[in-house]
Amino acid sequence: MLRFLVRRILGALVILLVISAVTFWLFYAIPRDPAMMSCGKNCTPDMLKQVRHNLGIDHPVPVQYWYWLKGIFVGRSYGDFGNCPAPCLGYSFANRQPVLGTILDRLPLTLSLAFGSAVVFIIFGVGAGMIAAVKQGKWQDKVASSGSLIASSLQIYFVGYLAMYLLVAQLGILDNPSYTPITDNPAEWASGLLLPWLVLALIWTANYTRMSRSQLVETLTEDYVRTARAKGLSRRKVFFRFAWRGAMGPIVTIFGIDLATLIGGAIITESVFSLQGVGRLALDAVNKSDLPMVLGVTLLSAGAIVIFNIIVDAVYALIDPRIRLA
Repeated sequence: MLRFLVRRILGALVILLVISAVTFWLFYAIPRDPAMMSCGKNCTPDMLKQVRHNLGIDHPVPVQYWYWLKGIFVGRSYGDFGNCPAPCLGYSFANRQPVLGTILDRLPLTLSLAFGSAVVFIIFGVGAGMIAAVKQGKWQDKVASSGSLIASSLQIYFVGYLAMYLLVAQLGILDNPSYTPITDNPAEWASGLLLPWLVLALIWTANYTRMSRSQLVETLTEDYVRTARAKGLSRRKVFFRFAWRGAMGPIVTIFGIDLATLIGGAIITESVFSLQGVGRLALDAVNKSDLPMVLGVTLLSAGAIVIFNIIVDAVYALIDPRIRLA
């Protein structure tokens, strides 16, 4: 297991290096000049030249990338704009702040939104899928399958606004979506994010219900499951010890990717509920052509996906005893 983790971590570092190089080239090789934004309205050619020098964009793209990569380990100075301490992912030309610091300020909200909704949709989604698989062909199966089909066709921006109108404005059942750090007040933290959790989980629950049902139905027909039944094991023991563990492998894989995607920024959800998370930060950065910020959020999303893929591979061995990692 240790050798496997070391090998995967080294491979992940190489992957992130390649992603950063390709992304940097795509963003900085296009015909844009961030110095124009930083220089202001009354910018003269001499001022523009000095700004380009301070920002380090008066060099070829490979040289800029080397300075950016070097800044991750030793930090970087941007002249009159200020210093960016290590690890430095760049300097935002729009808000005049280091990229990493801005992302870390928004990250707790996105983590709260991602993990909170994940708990909801994994419990209800997998639970409904298990019931549908056990009661295959009966009314429970039909209700779960029909409900998941309807829910998966809905869109977050429609359900979100509708839920806010009915549950917040009209009935007053839930609080208006907001974010309070969990360390300040756990009750306000949960109440402020409850509506986004439920709306986001509604869409994802439908996907996990269908996925869990199909995997369990297929696993229940496997030879090793039928053998366990033939040996006289109870139905509950056969289901949870053999069928359930065998069906969870693909679900864990998809869950790891989905959770990494949510951590990378649930753009639509944060926009609908006016939550200032990483997703909203990425959207604002695109609108402002803030290329360093877009690059930083992109690398955050890529890093989350790579890390969670490593975790998923390690969890495989714990869930399915047929898999061994070397």
